[in-house]
Amino acid sequence: MQITRQADYAIRAVMYVSKLGPNQRAATSQIAQEEKIPPSFLAKIISQLSIAGLLQTSRGARGGVMLARSAEEISLLDVVESIDGPIALNECVNDEAACTFAGDCPLRPVWCDAQEELVTRLKNTNFAQFANKNLVI
Repeated sequence: MQITRQADYAIRAVMYVSKLGPNQRAATSQIAQEEKIPPSFLAKIISQLSIAGLLQTSRGARGGVMLARSAEEISLLDVVESIDGPIALNECVNDEAACTFAGDCPLRPVWCDAQEELVTRLKNTNFAQFANKNLVI
C-alpha cells in the first residue's frame, strides 16, 4: 500500500503550516517552493484541505494559508483521508460481501487487523508532534 503523491504533498503542506506561529499565514508560493511541490498541484491540494476544514485560506496582501484548527486537532489520518478517501487495505475490510470467500476467508482478519493498526497510528499522530522536533512519535 502506498499513499498517493497528492496525499504526501498535502501532509508536507500541513506540516509546514503547522510550524508557523499562531495566526500566522504562509503564501502558497512559499509552501510550494520550500516543500518542493508543483504550485498548480498545491493549489488543488490546498482547496481540498480547506473544504475538509483543515486549512483556512484568504486572498490579498495579508492573505495566505493557515491551520483551520490547532495542530493538536489535525491528525495524519485527517489529511490522508481528506485527499485519498477512507483507508482500505483490501475491499473486503470495509465490505465483507465483496469477497467471494466471504466468511471463510482466512486472510480477512489479517487485513482487518492491519488496517485497524494503521488507522489508529495515523489517527494518534498529530501535527503538533511534528512542530515540536523533540517530541517522540
